[in-house]
Amino acid sequence: MDTWEQTLGAGPLLGIAAGAIALILILVIVFKLHAFLTLVLVSVLTALVAGIPVDAIVDTLLDGFGGTLASVALLVGLGAMLGRLVETSGGAASLANTLVRLFGEKRAPLALGVASLIMGFPIFFDAGLVVMLPIIFAVARRMDGPVLTYGIPAAGAFSVMHVFVPPHPGPIAASEFYDAQVGFVLLAGLIIAIPTWYVTGYLLGKYFGRKFPLPVPDLLAGGKVSGEQPDNPAGAGVVIGILLIPMILIFGNTGTDMAASAGWVDADSLVVGILSFLGATPIALLLTTLIALWALGARRGVSGSALDKAVEGALGPICSVVLITGAGGMFGGVLRSSGIGDALADSMADLGLPVILACFVVAAVLRVAQGSATVALTTAAALMAPAVAAAGYNDFQLATIVLATAAGSVIASHVNDSGFWLVGRLMNMDVATTLKTWTVNQTAIAIMGFTLSWGLFALTAGLG
Repeated sequence: MDTWEQTLGAGPLLGIAAGAIALILILVIVFKLHAFLTLVLVSVLTALVAGIPVDAIVDTLLDGFGGTLASVALLVGLGAMLGRLVETSGGAASLANTLVRLFGEKRAPLALGVASLIMGFPIFFDAGLVVMLPIIFAVARRMDGPVLTYGIPAAGAFSVMHVFVPPHPGPIAASEFYDAQVGFVLLAGLIIAIPTWYVTGYLLGKYFGRKFPLPVPDLLAGGKVSGEQPDNPAGAGVVIGILLIPMILIFGNTGTDMAASAGWVDADSLVVGILSFLGATPIALLLTTLIALWALGARRGVSGSALDKAVEGALGPICSVVLITGAGGMFGGVLRSSGIGDALADSMADLGLPVILACFVVAAVLRVAQGSATVALTTAAALMAPAVAAAGYNDFQLATIVLATAAGSVIASHVNDSGFWLVGRLMNMDVATTLKTWTVNQTAIAIMGFTLSWGLFALTAGLG
């Protein structure tokens, strides 16, 4: 595979990608073939048609599958255990009741979204969503409302923070390519992320809830009857304290990374090493789950065997989520290995468009073609960096170009994006409904985020 080179042009490769995506939709929606089988089958067929050497196809499939599982399986597994403990201890319902009492019934989706914006500052999208899931479900049950009314505002909040706001890896990587100041990117990112979330997450989420009144899934309920509570439910304060643990640990990691990159602290110091280790997302979630076993279980008098049964029961329902998400990563990996992204990047690099628009378009095309927002953002930034450098923009404008590129990288999440399957399965949506909701949400984030980025770009043209 190291010596193989793709000989097909951008046109045929784009046709192969479009055909593969159409085949997935037909098999899943029309023929009702299970999504996991569909993604594996189409990944194999795509690799064959795209000309990947036969002896390299299996390794390509496994690399894409394993690479996605490496980042998702631990987070979803530990997050599901944590969610089951929060749910079965009565803590989720306690916190839901507190949120509804403080903010009012009509503002419950807003409260969940604001909480997710705060948690989403240091926590990656998938980890944050899984940690918040029991609270989302509990509030939706408490209000007897559709899951999307409460789930989309929260998921959208994690998404905009992950896309636009440092210290998340996408905007940090693009800042390095464009030689942009991270502080300016952070400031501009918050200016863009908050109104973008309000429109595309909160308002659009309420609309989705009315249009698609899906019930709350039983993913974390553990067979308990909705509304059934233990005799001594965990308090809201305990749950908030537990949810703050991964946030604080992860923020310690990302904060020290930023400080080390800026030269404020010694990157090789013992303190930085310890904070980096404890703040790695899998370690932070592991520690939080262990603390939750004590605080939500043993401390309340729950026996060890009952706790073991509870966390064991959390893993079964999420196996399908993990496997389908991994298969989505497999399909995206095949598209990347086939050279589709590279071919498109070469053909899109010289568009004759304004630089900020070209950055957005290149990232958007790469995102649609191969699925990974991170790959789309970093590839687009690397391609467009010479043009951005030659334009001589000031620091404020460079920050907005980072965010315009980031906006393009999130557009049109669909079947080649592992996040598409993660959100759809966690909220128990079929493929068609996920396309009508999550794909629309991500596209709206991209369009509004780019529009605001371009507006700030124009406003800051005379600065610096």
